Amino acid sequence: MLIEAPYKVGDNVSFKLSSGEEIVARLESETDRSYTLKKPMVLIAQQQGLGLAPFMFSVSPDGKFVLNSSAVSCVAKT
Repeated sequence: MLIEAPYKVGDNVSFKLSSGEEIVARLESETDRSYTLKKPMVLIAQQQGLGLAPFMFSVSPDGKFVLNSSAVSCVAKT
């Protein structure tokens, strides 16, 4: 049986939000109340299959984003 290491700061991590969206981002930091993410991308359906698009279009995609942990259903290493 393989033992999978949990995610850590610096890893690419997938978040399933309570709204149903799935986000893939680099984890910058984590507290009990929030996650700080770098370059968050959301999964989108395309003709060729799944793709990635910026999580927010009205801000710089290179910024850091704070995600409230109460909005997250599940977190896993990508």
